[in-house]
Amino acid sequence: MQRRTFLQASAGAAALAFAASVVPEFARASGGLVALVHTQAAGDNGPVDQMIAMLKQLSEEKGFEYRAVYAQDPATYETVYRTLGDAGAAIIISTFNEVAEPFKALAPSYPNTKWIQLFADPFEPAIPNVVTVSYDYYLGCYLSGVFAAKMSSTGKTGFIGGVSIPPLNADFNAFKAGVHSIRPDASVIAAFAGSFQDPAKGQEIATQMYNDGIDYIQTDAAATDGGIIAAANEKEGRMVSCLAPGQYELGPKSLISIVSLDFGASLYNEATKAVGPQWKGGAHEHTGLGTGVIDFILSPVFIEQGPADLNAKAKEALIEVDKVRVGILNGSIKVPFNTTL
Repeated sequence: MQRRTFLQASAGAAALAFAASVVPEFARASGGLVALVHTQAAGDNGPVDQMIAMLKQLSEEKGFEYRAVYAQDPATYETVYRTLGDAGAAIIISTFNEVAEPFKALAPSYPNTKWIQLFADPFEPAIPNVVTVSYDYYLGCYLSGVFAAKMSSTGKTGFIGGVSIPPLNADFNAFKAGVHSIRPDASVIAAFAGSFQDPAKGQEIATQMYNDGIDYIQTDAAATDGGIIAAANEKEGRMVSCLAPGQYELGPKSLISIVSLDFGASLYNEATKAVGPQWKGGAHEHTGLGTGVIDFILSPVFIEQGPADLNAKAKEALIEVDKVRVGILNGSIKVPFNTTL
């Protein structure tokens, strides 16, 4: 699976120029360098900002040198990783499904470097110096669906994802299942922006949904969320559930909750293991509810500033959400992982 539409197989002139710009800096790095290569831009009030902040925190705690590199163009991926490997990087952390093939191509050539791919499928066969990490985000989306069913006054709910790929399809299906577990007759509509970095498109889709009577939207679109929140802000009573605490202030009276996927906490956990003796390569990590990485959380900003009637309703709805969370954790409630739209 790829999160972008394609991945160029070889590095061209752009990749070489990019490498030339970073080689002098990386060449001076010691063997203790820990590098984060992120394929979405910083400034998203979400996953990338979380990861950079936590890597910086961990570097201060453990005393290692770190770099965060934005690899915008797929043509640069292999060149960036090779440059880091040649510079003696101890750990390379990178993000999302599109980096899987470069990892598979290069990690075996740098056996002394520990490679970590966040938001990944397991490698078959496993590579001894690579750890892949996946997230059971769909479980949090199911909880959001339960909450949405309790909160919606119109019985119309929506889901906006970045790109229709199997994990996001599963997130929508779980959200829909959560809604229908409470209100079987409720409407649940999905749309995809075609990008994780297009707030304008997100706002366009969300505005249409709200105008059609949908009053609760669950997002799954990274930086595209900014436009969805903007659409929610245009009229009181519109609710949106997003991804990260950094988004709370963007919609103090509309962003009612988040299905939290704390990429920063995940990076911190995996990097902490990698800098210590307990790290084991050739593994795949499943991360779900109860780990501190995935959860459904009410926005404390909305609790302070949101409409009083919705806050009172949310307090009651959360009782049901908490019961369902317990059921998922103890196994009495099974949430299907369905990747087919």
